[in-house]
Amino acid sequence: MLCAIYRSNKRDQTYLYIEQKDDFSKIPEALMNSFGKPVFVMTLELEQRAKLASADIARVKQDLIEQGFYLQVPPPVESLLKTPDDFDD
Repeated sequence: MLCAIYRSNKRDQTYLYIEQKDDFSKIPEALMNSFGKPVFVMTLELEQRAKLASADIARVKQDLIEQGFYLQVPPPVESLLKTPDDFDD
């Protein structure tokens, strides 16, 4: 299973995996508007990989088959501020 990966020019650490290079026909218009202009990163053969650095490979494959794309967003930012309840007495 080959896929093409694009990064967002609007959202940091946001990537779009699609089945065929430059074929955005299965991507909802609202997603494309918020994603911005896709910047091609690479093509990747998923069958020869056991895992990916920042995404669950099984989920990527499943989403590609079921909806024609996979959207990788950055993990939530951990708060560096502690609430009073977080401190020990």
